[in-house]
Amino acid sequence: MVEYTKDQARAWAKQHWHGAIAVTMPSYSRDFSKINENAIRHDILKLKDLGFAGTLLVTELAITPEENARVTAVAREAGGSDFQLFFHAAFNTLDENIAALKLAEKEGVDSVLLSYPTAFWPTTLDEVYDYTKTLADSTDLGVMLFGLPAWGFERIDNAGMPVPWVRNVLDTIPNIVAIKAEQGNPGIPGIMEMNHHFRDEVIISCPIEGETIPLMSVMDFQFSGTSNTNWMSGYFPTAFDLARNGQWEDAMKLWWQVAPARAANTAILTGSAVGTTVINRTAWKYQEWLAGFNGGALRAPAPRIPDRLMRQARAALVASGLPVTDSPDSEFVAGRTTA
Repeated sequence: MVEYTKDQARAWAKQHWHGAIAVTMPSYSRDFSKINENAIRHDILKLKDLGFAGTLLVTELAITPEENARVTAVAREAGGSDFQLFFHAAFNTLDENIAALKLAEKEGVDSVLLSYPTAFWPTTLDEVYDYTKTLADSTDLGVMLFGLPAWGFERIDNAGMPVPWVRNVLDTIPNIVAIKAEQGNPGIPGIMEMNHHFRDEVIISCPIEGETIPLMSVMDFQFSGTSNTNWMSGYFPTAFDLARNGQWEDAMKLWWQVAPARAANTAILTGSAVGTTVINRTAWKYQEWLAGFNGGALRAPAPRIPDRLMRQARAALVASGLPVTDSPDSEFVAGRTTA
């Protein structure tokens, strides 16, 4: 049950959405037949210990709506009422996303990240609007609009989600409370344009830590999410809080310290995403396993992470002065926590 009406959603989000938001991928039993609830609990508690304000419960994987609802319930129990949980609207169809969201709402999810299925192939921005509005209208929760080249909307308009289109969305869908602005990625045109036009109305989120901290010298961000910054342990929530509280120079010292980890993360991401627009979630799982999270292989079909990128990620954490396990890589696929 939300504490606000749709017309109050933006004001509520401005008051309550703060800090750095991570990502949490499902973990499974050793035979992959069920969700590993102990591992989910372990990961959520670790995020809280590191200073993250919430997490996205990733569904762009082999997980059912019912399993995602159970992950939500475990995450809510472990995280408590003040830990923000995002529903990831990344199931196969609009109808499935709406049904899965309803299940997750019953188990305590309190925010929504919009996504668009691979089977959604609009040829007009009106179709994108209709999809966006239908999903947002199905819930009373605050929804974060997500501008991203991976959706392919640039076939319709070079900006993907151009300003007039976003203007109409905000005018007609009151529970759109934030914009995760990655239009024009790689680069900052989306975040700069969305911030210029809409910062007084909704939360503008720059989820890319390598851009967020430098931009905070001139821009006022209260919230950053969602992304896999948790693989760098507590660096990002610490640096983000420093920058928010008048200590930007100290935040930049940390930013430079973790430059090797940032370079490794870019290499891992571009190794899979260029040409496919698909994030290698196994790589993300491995990266966070290095930092003490559960890790563990994902259900098939799932990508692999090459040994060379494993070595690069591990060495980068060492070079950045960040926590890194001394366990051998062979232990990653089993995960730290038994079901």
